[in-house]
Amino acid sequence: MKKHLSQALGEAASAESGLGAPADIDQLQQRITMLEQNLADIQGQLDERADELEAARAADRELTRALNQRP
Repeated sequence: MKKHLSQALGEAASAESGLGAPADIDQLQQRITMLEQNLADIQGQLDERADELEAARAADRELTRALNQRP
């Protein structure tokens, strides 16, 4: 009983002082995981768009060369 009371008081003191871990640490971990997945998805989309842009630029260069070489 004394140990339980001591632990409860210690947890309360940590929470009130702001020095302890947040009570919703699991929620925060889930949010971090979700945000990391979103970041990975968006990075993948960005990589795809960069590839598409590079292909479009290469096609544009080729068309410009072809037009400039016409008599």
